[in-house]
Amino acid sequence: MASKAAHKRLTREFKTISENPPPYITAHPSENNILEWHYVITGPEDTPYYGGQYWGTLVFPSNYPFAPPAIRMHTPSGRFQPSTRLCLSISDFHPKSFNPAWEVSTILIGLLSFMTGDEMTTGSVSASSAERRALAARSRWWNSTGNGTHLKNPATKGNVKAGDGGAKFRAEWPELDAENWEWMKSNKVDPATGYRLDGDNGASCGPQLGIAGTSGHQAQAVVDAVVQQRDAGRGWLSRNKLLVLGSAIFVYVLIARLLSGDGSL
Repeated sequence: MASKAAHKRLTREFKTISENPPPYITAHPSENNILEWHYVITGPEDTPYYGGQYWGTLVFPSNYPFAPPAIRMHTPSGRFQPSTRLCLSISDFHPKSFNPAWEVSTILIGLLSFMTGDEMTTGSVSASSAERRALAARSRWWNSTGNGTHLKNPATKGNVKAGDGGAKFRAEWPELDAENWEWMKSNKVDPATGYRLDGDNGASCGPQLGIAGTSGHQAQAVVDAVVQQRDAGRGWLSRNKLLVLGSAIFVYVLIARLLSGDGSL
């Protein structure tokens, strides 16, 4: 239960962040618990997270602002382990380093800054830019379907992980949930898998030459050049192997006859 000071402070901060939200960030407290906040970060341009929708929670202690919140990001991002407490200087892992002057917006701006960096900490993971872009493309689907579990028997409403059928996200973000379903429909995204029904998922499963920036004609020219170099390196011996083989057999027969005393050919 929130103290009077925490309740007053968080109520004021909700008013502030609603009227002047930071770029790429929106947040609000849960209807039934002002200590549980839900945020959504929209992936910024020029990052592997561009277009992604990243949902997470801040759980504040009852004595906030004199102690920091636990920070989690539920949506898979390739940067953080889903639904895992993150060790940051602004999180409950480091209560002594927390500044009571920091607000919810300060905390979320710090989280976004860390997300787009490369530092590693407890709760963070390593992934390639391609993997992070792929997760960004499926983030809306993941949030609103609970990783596709909406088609099964959903778990309890309080479960914020992948098995709740999207119930918790839908309860906290009904407008975004409706937008996500409309987005899936307009982009022909399969609700069961999160992949586009037209097969255009931004990646090819076919073999690719490891040559960046080459067109199909350029790639074929590279292949042709390799073949030409291979043939050029074969030399006279390789190109005339039948003649060499025949000569070797003739010499062998000749030597055998000489050793047997038969000098006639």
